[in-house]
Amino acid sequence: MSDMWEKNPSSGPSGHLLPQGEKGKSTRAQLLGNARKMRKAPTEAEKTLWHILRGRRFSGFKFRRQTPVGPFIADFVCFEARLIVEADGSQHAESASDAERDEWFAKEGYRIRRFWNADIMHRREMVEDTLWQDLAAR
Repeated sequence: MSDMWEKNPSSGPSGHLLPQGEKGKSTRAQLLGNARKMRKAPTEAEKTLWHILRGRRFSGFKFRRQTPVGPFIADFVCFEARLIVEADGSQHAESASDAERDEWFAKEGYRIRRFWNADIMHRREMVEDTLWQDLAAR
């Protein structure tokens, strides 16, 4: 038996646990795979919001879409401004998991801006103005 199993008995020969260090890699790989799938199948609101954010249209700030940030996938993130932008449908109303995500992001120094899908689709100017203010306040 290799020395690795002796140093890390929780990953022993039973085979049901991954060797030390593999769990993080698997999780990161899963996040990246999920993010790729989400980029290929955006909602209409996400398409519209991406049209607003892409191409450094906000004074050169670069946004990325469906990007892993820690253990989560952010809809849109500007690493330079530490701003995460989320497009939310009705399933996000009073969501405990969203509150948990927001708390984690805030602890890591990110600001979170959530827009309802209806606002993205029908109040685009308000969304743009809000984003300008968020980026100017950084």
